[in-house]
Amino acid sequence: MKKVIIITSLLIIGFINPLLSQFTQVELFAGLDKTDFTVFSSYSITKSQTLSLNTLAFFQKFKQENQQFDEIGLQPTLFWNITKNIALGPSMYYNSFAGFSERISAKYTFKNSRLLLVLMPTVAYSEQKNASYFEVLAQFQYNQPINDHLSIWLNGQFLTIWDEFNRHSRSFQQLRVGVSIYQHQVGMGIDLDQFGPQPIEKTAFGIYYRKTL
Repeated sequence: MKKVIIITSLLIIGFINPLLSQFTQVELFAGLDKTDFTVFSSYSITKSQTLSLNTLAFFQKFKQENQQFDEIGLQPTLFWNITKNIALGPSMYYNSFAGFSERISAKYTFKNSRLLLVLMPTVAYSEQKNASYFEVLAQFQYNQPINDHLSIWLNGQFLTIWDEFNRHSRSFQQLRVGVSIYQHQVGMGIDLDQFGPQPIEKTAFGIYYRKTL
C-alpha cells in the first residue's frame, strides 16, 4: 500500500509539472562524512493559486560506519492557501528510517526580493510507532546582489521532531553560504544532525550546489 501511494504521488507530480509548474529547486551537498541530494517543487493546481502541491524528495547517505542513519524521504503536501502568507493542508510522508505517516501542516511564508522565511508546524501520526508526533520546520534564504549576474546567498533549514509531543526523535540544522553566478549557486555548508531521545549527534562539512528551475 505504501509503495502504491508513493508511486501515485510521483505520477501526479509528473502530470502536473508541465502544466502548472512554478518552480523546482535542486540541491546537492557533499562532504567527507555525508552526501545529501534534495529536490523541492511547488506547483499551483488552480489558476487562482488557491491550491498548490508542494513535494519534497531527498536522499541522505553517511560514510560507511554511520550507514544506519542513511535516509530516503518523499513527501507530497496539498496546501490550501488561505491568505498570501498562510496555508494549511494534509500530506503523506514516507521515510526509510521512520516509516510512513499521515500529517497536517500549517505554513507561514514571508517573502520579498532578498529574504524568504518559512515556518511550518506539523502534527502527524506514525504508523510504524503507532503514535502521534509534532514537528517544526523553519527555513530562510537571504541574498545580496552584487550585479545583474552575481549575488551572495545565505540559506538555513532547521527541523525538530518530538514523538508523542514530549520525546525527542530527530532534529537537524543546515547552513549554507555561497554565491550565485548566472543562477547557479555554489558554496560551503554544514549539517548538524541529531537522532533519538538521547540525541546521537553527527556533524558534516561540505560543499553544495543549488539550482532553481
